[in-house]
Amino acid sequence: MSAVALPGRFARLVKIEHTVFALPFAYIGAFLALKAVPSAHALVWITLAMVGARSLAMGLNRLIDAEIDSRNPRTRGRELPAGLLSRVQVAVFCVSALALYLVAVFQLAHVVRWLWPIPLVGFVVYPYLKRWTWWCHLWLGAVDGLAPMGGWVAVTGRLPWEAWALGGAVAFWVAGFDLFYSLFDLDVDLAEGLHSAATRFGVRGAFVGARLCHALAVALLVAVGAGLGAGWWYWLGVVAVALLLAYEHAIVRPDDLRRLNAAFFTVNGVISVVFFLFVLAETGL
Repeated sequence: MSAVALPGRFARLVKIEHTVFALPFAYIGAFLALKAVPSAHALVWITLAMVGARSLAMGLNRLIDAEIDSRNPRTRGRELPAGLLSRVQVAVFCVSALALYLVAVFQLAHVVRWLWPIPLVGFVVYPYLKRWTWWCHLWLGAVDGLAPMGGWVAVTGRLPWEAWALGGAVAFWVAGFDLFYSLFDLDVDLAEGLHSAATRFGVRGAFVGARLCHALAVALLVAVGAGLGAGWWYWLGVVAVALLLAYEHAIVRPDDLRRLNAAFFTVNGVISVVFFLFVLAETGL
């Protein structure tokens, strides 16, 4: 195997482009916590902690699900099932990502040095949950909801209720789009005996769950803004998020999933970036 090809394969393994969309939530937590732009030191180490954590999470997911992925037409071309990377290589990658994460968190607020194991538990448990329960979507949301809370505590050492509400907003946003995402694999999940809201409640049930989750996400963003006494840039950001989520739900229906890719990969890909830009305007201007 050419060493030149390895970085690209690892980048595809963890979908490095999705890290770009996860990062803004950690920044949002840090910016709102201070109501100002954090120091360059904090931003650098928050960034590295997020890159390490997300790379570790995706690497573990790929290792644990390699056999299932090999039997799924949508995922059998991934690096492990396709033989483009070995299990040993991915395991070494995971250890390296963990090391980066640990080095980064120890550069932030002292309390973070005690909290760092919490995301790791979430990373390890998540891939197994779909083997047992459809609640896996909410678990994934809760794990991703740690990002803004981590950014908040990293710069202040505290977690007031607004930080928890912000984490909850991200958790419900992620859980909602994961309900949509599960529709891609409905037939495979049924054949494999895996659990999701779609296998438990059907396509319409997954849609109802996604709508409820996204309504709760917007409600929690409203609560955060009210608690912080946010200015109009923040509120414009909440409106933008609500409109983007409404558009996402408008272009896909239980009886018409043709634009599911657009809803999942395009709309969700811009929500975090758009909201961060409004928070940046709120706190940085």
